[in-house]
Amino acid sequence: MKRFYKVTAFAIILALLFSVSSTSKVFADTNTNGNNEESINEKFGLPIVVYGEALSEAQKDEVRELLKVKDTSKVKEITVSGKDLVTYIKGDPHSNMYSSAKITRKDSGEGLVINQVTPENITEVTNEMYANALLTAGIQDAVVDVASPVKVSGHSALVGIYKAYDAGEGAGLNKERTEVANEELNLATDLAKKEGLDQDKVSELLTEIKKEIAEQNPATKEELAAIIDEKLKALEINLSAEDRQLLLDLFEKMRDLNINFDNVKSQLENLTNDIQQRIEEAVGDKNFLQKVADFFKELIESIKSIFS
Repeated sequence: MKRFYKVTAFAIILALLFSVSSTSKVFADTNTNGNNEESINEKFGLPIVVYGEALSEAQKDEVRELLKVKDTSKVKEITVSGKDLVTYIKGDPHSNMYSSAKITRKDSGEGLVINQVTPENITEVTNEMYANALLTAGIQDAVVDVASPVKVSGHSALVGIYKAYDAGEGAGLNKERTEVANEELNLATDLAKKEGLDQDKVSELLTEIKKEIAEQNPATKEELAAIIDEKLKALEINLSAEDRQLLLDLFEKMRDLNINFDNVKSQLENLTNDIQQRIEEAVGDKNFLQKVADFFKELIESIKSIFS
């Protein structure tokens, strides 16, 4: 009888493992579908692919494959260098640039879509952080694919995207806005490293502040400070006095530049929904994994009791 229980228990475990494996394959197959090359939008011209200057030829070929550039005649290829860091964000001209991006402009109202093709190699910046910074810089309707063959923080990808827009047809960006957008991304990644915060929470905070600015159009620094304090309280985020001041200074610069977030309210709303979905999925994943762990723990205890 004990031998029968052993065989039965072993069979159950094997069945569960195969079930998990099959489920993982279904998700993998689902995520890899629908990646066929898109037709060229003649209104905006060819998609622009920006390569980091530090990439070797082999790495550049790898990036082409990652960004699904099958025919180089169907894209416009440019290179981003340390000098571009100076031009767009007052960065270090000696920086090594690895992050690369593909930018496909879309019609007004289609929104901004960020795809990190190599999320395992972009260590600090999330899709939502990119989206927030790009909206601040003035980029609204586009699909942006970001990739790097090596691990990088992800900050320099912004510069490549800015250069791609300047290389497009009359789509140059305001330099002051790109500098503020870069400051926003730096502050976002710094805050995400603080105790009690994470990337999603920081992105949610920045997005909610922008949405409220669009609603209230604050005329003074005091009104702006009130909006920031209200959102910090609503999201239950505790910042040090120094970090709160950095946040206030950042949005004060945006106010001085007359950045009108009312123009991108729908995109900010979509961004909020994406962030909340990410948070819900993360919580759901944790609950699922905990349930799986509890199940196997109970199963092992039951098997032990059979043989004791």
